[in-house]
Amino acid sequence: MMPMMRSNNWIPTVFNDLFYNDFMPKANATAPAINVKESDKAYTVEVAAPGMKKEDFNVHINDEGNLIIKMEQKQEHKEEDKNTRYLRREFSYSKYEQTLILPDDVKKDAISAKVEHGVLTVELPKVVEEKVKVSRQIEIG
Repeated sequence: MMPMMRSNNWIPTVFNDLFYNDFMPKANATAPAINVKESDKAYTVEVAAPGMKKEDFNVHINDEGNLIIKMEQKQEHKEEDKNTRYLRREFSYSKYEQTLILPDDVKKDAISAKVEHGVLTVELPKVVEEKVKVSRQIEIG
């Protein structure tokens, strides 16, 4: 007679077999990488967004003066096999939103953005404060 091994944790094994298989892949949500650079004249925000086009982005300033960067991309691929009349669909959807609190020295009406080589670049020019030299004669009373 062969010994039989009993385990008290059969319930987690059942759920692992049910949920962790090739039919139900785990969701893998990641946020794109962001670089923020500062120079004397501006801040530069770079967001890695490979494969995304200009139309996939929305960059704006909200009522509180914060910079909002939104990315959304939808793709649908259809393949039809004419021999069996089977229709297969593959959906791809990615969405990301980031809110950046802007420093007080950003000139908000001159912010610009562009997409090149899979990178969204947002230029945030700084307000140029002109230092005025005040030269005057002070009267002695």
